[in-house]
Amino acid sequence: MARMMPPAIVILGAGALAAARNIQALYPDSLVHALQGRVQADVAYSELGAHLRDLYARGTPIVALCATGIVIRCVAPLLSNKGAEPPVLAVAEDGSAVVPLLGGLAGVNVMAREIAAALSVSPAITTSGELRFGTCVLNPPEGYALADLGQGKRFVSDLLAGESTRVEGEAPWLDDAQLPRPASARLAIRVTPRAWDGRADELVIHPRSVVAAVTLGDLRESDGARVTSRLPAQAGAAVSRDANAHTRAEEANTEAAARIEARVRACLDVHGLALLSLAALLASTEQMTNTALAEAAARLNVPLRFAPMPADNDNGGSPAHLLHAALRVPYETLHDDRGQGVALALSPLAIDPDTIGRARGRLTVIGLGPGSAELMVPAARTALDEATDILGYDTYVKMAGPLRADQRVHGTDNHEEMQRARHAFELASAGRSVVMVSSGDPGVFAMAAAVLEALDTSDNSAWAAVELSIVPGVSAAMATAAQAGAPLGHDFCMLSLSDNLKPWSIIETRLRHAAQADLVMAFYNPVSRARPWQLDKALDIVREYRAANTQVVLGRDIGRPGGTLRTVTLGELRSVNVDMRTMVIVGSSTTRRFIKGTQWVYTPRWYQ
Repeated sequence: MARMMPPAIVILGAGALAAARNIQALYPDSLVHALQGRVQADVAYSELGAHLRDLYARGTPIVALCATGIVIRCVAPLLSNKGAEPPVLAVAEDGSAVVPLLGGLAGVNVMAREIAAALSVSPAITTSGELRFGTCVLNPPEGYALADLGQGKRFVSDLLAGESTRVEGEAPWLDDAQLPRPASARLAIRVTPRAWDGRADELVIHPRSVVAAVTLGDLRESDGARVTSRLPAQAGAAVSRDANAHTRAEEANTEAAARIEARVRACLDVHGLALLSLAALLASTEQMTNTALAEAAARLNVPLRFAPMPADNDNGGSPAHLLHAALRVPYETLHDDRGQGVALALSPLAIDPDTIGRARGRLTVIGLGPGSAELMVPAARTALDEATDILGYDTYVKMAGPLRADQRVHGTDNHEEMQRARHAFELASAGRSVVMVSSGDPGVFAMAAAVLEALDTSDNSAWAAVELSIVPGVSAAMATAAQAGAPLGHDFCMLSLSDNLKPWSIIETRLRHAAQADLVMAFYNPVSRARPWQLDKALDIVREYRAANTQVVLGRDIGRPGGTLRTVTLGELRSVNVDMRTMVIVGSSTTRRFIKGTQWVYTPRWYQ
């Protein structure tokens, strides 16, 4: 059983909140998810079926305090692979019943027993093997993997039919199981890294006790990391060459990953070891940005870890040197005598990958959207869930919550962007998984530019090795426009009226050109206490080119509680109508307002 994520405890109404909090106390990092508008909890959702399917698809354990039929109908369209489903339980609103539904191989019955004990009821477990033996034989703990699920089912069927078994190898989780286990039993549960030979009288469980170290000495320079697709494109032919080079680079990367995977598999085969016994792929820190290695690890379904190659080694370093540098447990080194640049370390016990060398650090810059959890893109939520460290302006970090107790939060003042970006790289370059939080879209007047500037102006090679990604978000302009209709339906621009980072003369020039070009304009940072004059000055410029009846949309705190939306004309608009939390969208000459059922504003996609 893999390390279980904290469960989502899902309720529909206030009547289930007390039981939900009791269950939450069992799992300290869990959150209570409540239907929006009915009850306040930790996370709000708007539609139960979509929410449960999203949790299920992300592999999140689900404890739903509602009827079993509701849960079954909600997740039924996603049911396909029994071996990959998360635990799903239905619990009565008053806590009087606990019913495990899905995830027998992911520990659902263990959860059912824990929850039932906390609620002082009996769990409704119907799994035959669990009832007979008091445990799920097919659900080994973290660090162990079942060799073959189909064979496992047949093995348990034989036990239920009256067969007994012996246990070979270390399996302490079975010590209290009510298994008939005479030494002379025909059947055997074998805990071994050796590959299963297909014998029907064995249930084979593999400890993840093997580490494969690889060196890439004979891989060509074009294989993987150093192929670049960023060639200068100064003409159509150059663009075509650039595209062809990018395609060739991707193909070379895929071929290199396939060769690495094949080498590791071949080395495991030479020594009779199962692929499922592999705990991690290990490489030199010099290869940290090699994308072929990352793809190979993904193909092998193991984490990729790194260690520095010792300086005092022969022939530029060997995989055995890497094993010696990275492993902190006793192990036996197995060499592939065919010289394929792979060495295996075999430990007597399962190895925690987090103890091997270090991971490649990751920095993800996300946008929370305008403030509503529903308008945060799923990739941003996933990044937050996976983060070890979360940085950002205090207000935005609080908006990103609730967060787990084990996540480190580094909130700062809103005027410390570059210091914050550098801190993020320092954390990520130490191997941590870091998220930088912005509101709206991180690339629109937000932290993505600061992060890239910090990287661009640094000569720190460790920062350059960080896996950097930027996740888009729903900007304030887009959220306001969607509420109003489609004022950004034709050409538009976004302008910040703050002169903190650029002279006001540049703002005036850009305003004049945008107004002259008849672009719809979205104003960020329209006024502040320090600069109450800036919006009126901007409007004076715009009014030189726009009629007084030009439509203007004012969205304040759109996507947050208490958000308001107004539409006025350019002639009516005054700076007293606006504050720093207001998005101002000034329409073009073609932007229209009409009322049919409700009021709408849009800019047609044509010009007369």
